[in-house]
Amino acid sequence: MDSYRHKGLRKALVSSLRPKGIYNEAVLDAMMKVPRHLFLDKAFEEWAYKDQAFPIREGQTISQPFTVAFQTQLLEPEKSEKVLEIGTGSGYQACILYHLFKKVYTIERLKTLFDSTQKLLKDIGYERIRSLYGDGYKGAPRFAPFDKILVTAGASSIPKTLLEQLKIGGYLVVPVGQGDDKEMLRIKKTGEESYEKESFGIFRFVPFKKGTVD
Repeated sequence: MDSYRHKGLRKALVSSLRPKGIYNEAVLDAMMKVPRHLFLDKAFEEWAYKDQAFPIREGQTISQPFTVAFQTQLLEPEKSEKVLEIGTGSGYQACILYHLFKKVYTIERLKTLFDSTQKLLKDIGYERIRSLYGDGYKGAPRFAPFDKILVTAGASSIPKTLLEQLKIGGYLVVPVGQGDDKEMLRIKKTGEESYEKESFGIFRFVPFKKGTVD
């Protein structure tokens, strides 16, 4: 399932992320632990450890490893914390978070993708990730508040509901913009109604959509 060859390719990928600005050793270690090829269709397995995005089911994508590492690094993960991911997709990002946080919750709006990814996570030993089927714009109020929230799709505006579900001192990392190019934002909740916003460059994501699809 995870051969010496896969591990060698993964090590080379992780090494390539350092000069691109990924300095958090815990994040790099998590990237080394998660076999990315398990989240791709067989047709793309040979390219699993290239630093690029690939299509997955339901017209979605598995993000470029650099993007996964960059967003994760922006969260400044702490092992004692609880994190919410919006947009489970293939499940790859959730597995990275699993190695960095005490509790991981992840939401997917596409039912067929939710079902297949939930099964995969259990099959490869990540059954402790709490997978939720629902509208990511609504977050997960039942399990709030969260120390950190990560959005893995491009939003047209900052979702206020997600800000409300953050703990004071927590971060929301979300790509925001009107076109294909999204501005990577990190928003720190400094009080019940106060926030600080930082920008970290332009990225491309599938759109962040409301509602669910059965």
